[in-house]
Amino acid sequence: MMGRKRHSSLRSSKEDMEAVRHSPQTPQTQSAAYRLAFADEEFMTSEDLRGVRFQLEYLKVESRLREANINSTVVLFGGARIPAPGKPAWAAKTDEAKRNLEANSIYYEEARRFAQLASLTSRATDFSEYVVATGGGPGVMEAGNRGAADMGAPSIGYNIVLPHEQAPNTYVTPQFSFNFHYFATRKIHFLMRAKVVAIFPGGFGTMDEFFETLTLIQTGRMDRIPLLLFGRKFWSRVLNLEALAEEGTISPDDFKLFSFVDTADEAWEIVRKTYNLPRIDHPA
Repeated sequence: MMGRKRHSSLRSSKEDMEAVRHSPQTPQTQSAAYRLAFADEEFMTSEDLRGVRFQLEYLKVESRLREANINSTVVLFGGARIPAPGKPAWAAKTDEAKRNLEANSIYYEEARRFAQLASLTSRATDFSEYVVATGGGPGVMEAGNRGAADMGAPSIGYNIVLPHEQAPNTYVTPQFSFNFHYFATRKIHFLMRAKVVAIFPGGFGTMDEFFETLTLIQTGRMDRIPLLLFGRKFWSRVLNLEALAEEGTISPDDFKLFSFVDTADEAWEIVRKTYNLPRIDHPA
């Protein structure tokens, strides 16, 4: 149930929707014009209502997270194609890609462990701070939600409707399994509560998420938070940020805005020191 129900002597929208369902079937009542505006799917999905839909998509998620008293999150971004250790690389199109994806399954385990560490910290706050949040899909996202589930902790999945069939991974807490139409609204929710952003090896989407977060921090539009790039070898191969500094398009000081890490323990130590958090027992 969203929001707090309060007394009103006026009829509710639900009551009127039910009344309309029992209206006599006439040409007038069957006309689209007669439908209640908020129950008219054709009207609600029209071009003129885009701004309203954007607002509703933002508000639905915000209301549920506020009601659950979730104040801050630990966000994990990373490739949907990275398999769990011992599992085949289902997305590989070449033998080389298969070998590399399966080798990168080490990051599935690191993401899972990182989420476990975050969730143990979150438990001490009654799961109001440091709640794990992912894109809700497979690969690294699944690992993040799985790590939270290992610790009996809730976790968030910010899914988005894609042209190909997809569904949330089974480790997302059902009441925090959200679905978006607008990428922009989804990105707002990813970052507005983030106290930590961890970037694991991935593709275009992961790079988009990394650079957007980095740009917001660089321009002062977002607080300086731990921005963790997992996998020195991977990122040093696919990104040549030094070239940007050499060309003068970024400052050498911009390298201080993020940290390269290889393990969950190394990464969480950065988080712990940043926020002066107590040491926690490591998950098994």
